[in-house]
Amino acid sequence: MAPRSYRVSATPFVIFAQLITVAVITLVLVWLLHFQKGFSFKSDERSKLFNLHPFLMVIGLIVIGGQAIMAYKSIPAKRKTRKGVHLVLHLTAFLSGILGIYVIFKYKKEEGAQNFLTLHSWLGITTVSLYGLQFVSGFFAYFFPGAEWTARATLLPWHIFVGMVIFFFAMVNAEIGLSGFSQTVSSFSERYIVNFTGLLILLYAISVTFVVILPGPYQ
Repeated sequence: MAPRSYRVSATPFVIFAQLITVAVITLVLVWLLHFQKGFSFKSDERSKLFNLHPFLMVIGLIVIGGQAIMAYKSIPAKRKTRKGVHLVLHLTAFLSGILGIYVIFKYKKEEGAQNFLTLHSWLGITTVSLYGLQFVSGFFAYFFPGAEWTARATLLPWHIFVGMVIFFFAMVNAEIGLSGFSQTVSSFSERYIVNFTGLLILLYAISVTFVVILPGPYQ
């Protein structure tokens, strides 16, 4: 009798990643709106300007970026549609990253503080820069009509691999930022929310990785 074949699908990890997405967005909003009194580009309270940075980096760069990575296996549509969603979500994540960096530069300028003094800032600039290069190279390789199919097929494994490395750069840097912030918080409730947000971001990154590795239902 032939051995039974067990095939693990990406679907359970897609569902788990979506649940984590809701949890991360909820915790970030509770943290920034309740404990940190909101966020704004223009306010007498500079802390509200600073609060835009974690909002844009976590929800924009990481959560939306992760959704872009999973788009080919999470959206029940034609490949062309999934490809378009993949592009739009990555563009949104990239613009969020740029805006997040602009916000923190603006905040530090108003505070009279120096830039590029921490590992967090170095990794942040590196991550967003690599994200931009990955987006441009991916656009010309897979969306620009002049690219050859053989070249696309050759580049695809590297496109996926480099994309995941950049995604993990963003995740690790978010953990560094959240860890540093939690040490400055006096409220235990707020500290728990920040720490749980970091934990969920880690689980989200792991889930996205499994979605990429495992076969999906919309191949």
